[in-house]
Amino acid sequence: MARYRAILAYDGSAYNGYQVQPNQPTVQGEIEQVLARILGKETVVWGAGRTDTGVHATGQVIAFDAEWKHDDATLLRAINANLPDDIALQNIVRQEGFHPRFDALSRTYRYQVAICDVRQPLLAKRAWQMQDKLDDIAMQRAAGMVVGQHDFAAFGNPPHGENTIRVVFHSAWTKLAQPYGSMLVYEVEATAFLQHMVRRLVGAQVALGRGQIDVEVFAAILASREIANAKWLAPPQGLTLVGVRYPPMDASSQ
Repeated sequence: MARYRAILAYDGSAYNGYQVQPNQPTVQGEIEQVLARILGKETVVWGAGRTDTGVHATGQVIAFDAEWKHDDATLLRAINANLPDDIALQNIVRQEGFHPRFDALSRTYRYQVAICDVRQPLLAKRAWQMQDKLDDIAMQRAAGMVVGQHDFAAFGNPPHGENTIRVVFHSAWTKLAQPYGSMLVYEVEATAFLQHMVRRLVGAQVALGRGQIDVEVFAAILASREIANAKWLAPPQGLTLVGVRYPPMDASSQ
């Protein structure tokens, strides 16, 4: 029996999030069904984090235990050949004792806001589209305010009954010119995230960009630790889990 570690990418549009739920299509459920067919036994898959319904990933990290007599490349091909087109492992390695959630140092999410006068069909499942001309300078100020250690109770619920204090290493917006207008891309890296934390942060910053609140109100919401004050929840399709950071792999553990 060996522990396998893999990077996972998926389009979350058709799934009720990553984590297994009874009688609902989920990313974890699809992978576990495929592993059961390939390995001939039920296999539990652990993930670095849960993603909501409609949220995507290019850098989710998973792990599972398996008895496999062939090489890792053959296992990777076998799994991907049986997964649906919107889910695929990007690589696979053996790492004994590895746990994708408990060993993680940080997670990074990216959120896309498309500013366009005309609806962009190819972005329907990839971005929050709007015609508003947002104040991205004010949004950048707010993004910088969440860097560091804070109690983020105003922006999300703890998924495992934990405390609501998190450390944010990076939080910033980038504005990119596009033929249809512009794309505002928010990237945030933290030790971990509360449920809906990124979407609430984006929602509040977009409200700021629209002039519905100012920077001082955003700061007050953060300090309040009251989730009722962060009443804006960005839609899920603009959000992607892009990476999980771990300590360097010890060659002896592979």
